[in-house]
Amino acid sequence: MASPVESARWPAVVSLALGVFGLVTAEFLPASLLTAMAADLSISEGIAGQTVTTTALVGAIAAPSIPLLTRRIDRRIVMLSLTLLLVLSNGLAAAADNLSTLLTARVLLGVALGGFWSMAGALAMRLVPDDLFARAMSLILTGVSVATVCAAPIGAWMGELWGWRSAFIAAGAVSVATLAAQFLTLPSLPPRANPDLRVLGELLSRPAVRMALLAVLFVISGHFAGFTYIRPLMENVAQLSVGAISAILLGYGIGGFFGNLAGGYIAGRSERHAIVSGGTLIVALAASLLLAGELAGVAAVAIVLWGFAFGAFPVGFQIWIVRAAPDQAEGAGGLLVAAFQVAIATGAVGGGLLVDHVGALGGPMFAVATIAMGTLLALRYGPRPVRA
Repeated sequence: MASPVESARWPAVVSLALGVFGLVTAEFLPASLLTAMAADLSISEGIAGQTVTTTALVGAIAAPSIPLLTRRIDRRIVMLSLTLLLVLSNGLAAAADNLSTLLTARVLLGVALGGFWSMAGALAMRLVPDDLFARAMSLILTGVSVATVCAAPIGAWMGELWGWRSAFIAAGAVSVATLAAQFLTLPSLPPRANPDLRVLGELLSRPAVRMALLAVLFVISGHFAGFTYIRPLMENVAQLSVGAISAILLGYGIGGFFGNLAGGYIAGRSERHAIVSGGTLIVALAASLLLAGELAGVAAVAIVLWGFAFGAFPVGFQIWIVRAAPDQAEGAGGLLVAAFQVAIATGAVGGGLLVDHVGALGGPMFAVATIAMGTLLALRYGPRPVRA
């Protein structure tokens, strides 16, 4: 009998990591190209920014819908189709000469993003033995960290040298390579679950699923409230230069890369401990910004370590939700992605209201309150290892 390591399909897992990298890269590119895109298409920067909103909204709808609509289709075909949508999205974006075409490209990206994320955890569970599941999820989610580090600075650099379309052409090349890798490595994966609206309702009736989703809403909204408005804090409170801000944000991304690895290691032993440790650290860091955020050194160290701490959340929550509903992992994954999107919007709105009323420290203030609540939920209701 093959050992667990030998029976694991690691090339297929790597192809899923490439898919995540390509999706997150495409999602993040407009942030670094917004000014050039707006000028070239003769639209305002505010309207150009809605390309990001479009992707997020469509992704929130697609996440629970794609597993339902494709419930009788081989998962290999579904994943290849979603990656093909990513290829088409990048191609359309690169060729767009008006806002309508660009928004169409971003709608396709949202469908691919939501569908891919909703099923990634369920497929990882089928590609490796159970004791290697946390390691596989950590590898897949490394694609997020690498994209976070690379997408914005490389996109800005390419846009400056060759125009904003060149960045989408490069992203398209990556997505074509990803499609080829998945075609060669993903095995046939006949559907196991048969999710429908009734199943989604049944999932929400499970206490473990509800607690996981509630913890996501608190923790992720707190994170995005704090991080979305971190630049005003660095500029207006810590009085940092633009060069220092860029360096700190790069450090945040690098911290997230290593935090993902550390989070996967901890989650392999206990996803509850991964979430609790990450949440506790961010609460402490946000509190330090409230108390001494005007000190450049404190702000720099806190923000870089924040990136490291956040790395524990994606893998921790993915494993929690899949283990909470192993019989309906795809449906549960869709609910998780939808919860993430709702939390992102909630954090951006809630943090923005506080920033408008109390200043740049409103973001960390929101983060302290909500992440503390989410961390306590994970501590109290998070899964515990089953002892023989």
